[in-house]
Amino acid sequence: MKKTLIATAIAAISFSGAAFAADGNMSASDLAAKMDSMPNVYGNIQYAIAHDSIDNGPSSVEHFDNGSTLGVTHDHQITPNVTGFFKLELDGFNADDKSKGRGQARLDEAYIGIKGDSFGQIWVGSDDSTYERAIDNISNFYEVATLSLGGDYDTGEGDLIQYMSPSFGGLVLGAAVQINGDGDTKGGADKSYPYQLSATYGIDALELAFAVDSNDISLDRDSVTSGVQANNDNTYGLRATYSMDNVSISGQYQTRKDVSDVYGVIGVYTLGANQFALSYEVAELDGASKSASGDNTSSTVTLQALHNISDNMYVYAEGYIGGGDDVYDTESVDGSGDKIFSDERTIAALGAVYYF
Repeated sequence: MKKTLIATAIAAISFSGAAFAADGNMSASDLAAKMDSMPNVYGNIQYAIAHDSIDNGPSSVEHFDNGSTLGVTHDHQITPNVTGFFKLELDGFNADDKSKGRGQARLDEAYIGIKGDSFGQIWVGSDDSTYERAIDNISNFYEVATLSLGGDYDTGEGDLIQYMSPSFGGLVLGAAVQINGDGDTKGGADKSYPYQLSATYGIDALELAFAVDSNDISLDRDSVTSGVQANNDNTYGLRATYSMDNVSISGQYQTRKDVSDVYGVIGVYTLGANQFALSYEVAELDGASKSASGDNTSSTVTLQALHNISDNMYVYAEGYIGGGDDVYDTESVDGSGDKIFSDERTIAALGAVYYF
């Protein structure tokens, strides 16, 4: 649905409510309740420009949409202790180019669920996964995140049934299962039910988290499609975050047997309307994932400076320095088909976001 149609519908409902109140058919409290029951519409426009340079290789400058979204949320009381909720979010608008923005919107998140103080919450649909929320926060922190090294886990964000418990003295448990049926392309010809489990414990300024992904489907290592034997070993992740006043420090470690070990640390400092962040990440390939050329280690240093212009707008600058054992390669620009190998890649990005 177009944003203008949503706005028109809201305006029509509001006008009708005001008319009812004016006619004496609806009290002010009834009108307020009607307004409170309406869905919440939110969205953002995100622009960025980035200079990408590979040492001994090509460089490029690109202006792009960095993830503009439009969404709707709603919740309502089912019983005094149970609330139903839903979310629908679209992205992929290509807000930087009118010719590409027509018909390009796609689903990002969509789910329904129920929650209550006594049992926690359960929801079904497409959303950030249980493992991702608990562990993989460095790559999700940055705006552009081109060189950030996420964990090596395969369970995606769709077809999920997720559960999060209430807090037991600071301990929150999470679980998820992905339902891949006979006709689901993620599962090929076989059904699969990959799962994730998490435990997060917070006490004072310290938060600890542990999670596991069963990786019961691994298309990127499927021997039929890639020639590499599938690896369905579990991914295990650990994270510790310490927050005090305007400083936060977080470290995380993720491992998957015969695939990779990924670890990193990030520090965030806020000063008034400004935010500064610095992180260091390392990924080491293992087992069948190792390259025949020995290019098995990569690292990334990322810096961010962000300024909140207002309650609805911010600007930022990010810099990425990536390196390792000749980890970057690209086809030669002269058309010869030769590869250009490099052990360093740098990205500088500037961006602005307006949200409501």
